[in-house]
Amino acid sequence: MLFKIVVVLALFVIIASLFSALYFLAKDKDGGTRTVRALTLRIGLSITLFLLLLLGYYFGLIGPGQH
Repeated sequence: MLFKIVVVLALFVIIASLFSALYFLAKDKDGGTRTVRALTLRIGLSITLFLLLLLGYYFGLIGPGQH
C-alpha cells in the first residue's frame, strides 16, 4: 500500500513540475532557463518513477492483478 502511495505522489509531483514549466514558459521573457530546469526535473522524476516501478515489480511489491 505504501508503494502505491509513493507512486501516486510521484505522479502529482511530475504533473506539478510540468505545469510550473508551462507557467515559466508563459511568464519569463529572458530565455527560459527556469523552463528548462523545470522540464529537466520532470524528466528526471519520470525516469526515477519508471525505475522505481521496475524495481517494485522485480521485488514483488507490485504485479499484474494485485489490488
